[in-house]
Amino acid sequence: MSQSTSPPLLEVENLRVSFPTPKGRVEVVKGLNLTLGRERLGIVGESGSGKSMTGRAILRLIRTPGQTTADRLALEGQDLQSLSERQMRNIRGARISMIMQDPKFSLNPVMTIGAQIAEALDVHERLSRRDTRARVLEMLEAVRINDPELVAQMYPHQVSGGMGQRVMIAMMLIPRPDLLIADEPTSALDVSVQAQVLDLIDDLVRDKGMGLILISHDLNLVARYCDRIMVMNAGRVVESCAAADLHKASHPYTQGLLAAVPRMKETRDTLPVLDRSSWSGT
Repeated sequence: MSQSTSPPLLEVENLRVSFPTPKGRVEVVKGLNLTLGRERLGIVGESGSGKSMTGRAILRLIRTPGQTTADRLALEGQDLQSLSERQMRNIRGARISMIMQDPKFSLNPVMTIGAQIAEALDVHERLSRRDTRARVLEMLEAVRINDPELVAQMYPHQVSGGMGQRVMIAMMLIPRPDLLIADEPTSALDVSVQAQVLDLIDDLVRDKGMGLILISHDLNLVARYCDRIMVMNAGRVVESCAAADLHKASHPYTQGLLAAVPRMKETRDTLPVLDRSSWSGT
């Protein structure tokens, strides 16, 4: 007797994202394929490689005149491309959440922290005001904010960058999504806070059994927090490997990125620069 197998958490086949230019449409994501379970996947590459556009395309956030096409884009077998915009709003947050790069530009400056987190919950669940407040405070505690009662009454300009990023994480996780896309979640933070935020995301993802797509330009950071890594260049995936095997990378582009990373005990007079003449990224 055969046993039925459940579909992967996320399936992406031949994903393409393009924008118009005076010389015609230019593709910024070129035929990306991705299958994700409840695991941690890192997508790395230089600025402009197509990492963030991939995350936004999964959530169908590429707006006109941008254009997204895919042979398949499915969440646990559900075809996301066939959904109306109203149906997609029910998916965003509740099933797939995305942490943006900089909380200063993602949080509403005229709403309190508590009201913004509550709004993220109210969109998807109908709870009493008392239950909503309890969930908000519980979520603020989960992201390791010491005085959630006080912080819930504050406005975004009253919190530090690190705390603002924790608030963003709380907003994205309070609906209890199945998949979290974290787009450069520590880019606006100083080094002393980066590890704390990433440890927090890692703990929450593991505890809740979620899937994670961590988008970053930092290969060593992604290797530390992810199970698998995809390396992108010029809109294409040039290499995929287990995070533990990153040091065995075979593609010249990945090797070049790794070589350009400064070391703790640096002995080289100058850091190497990618030799783009020796391979084709197109």
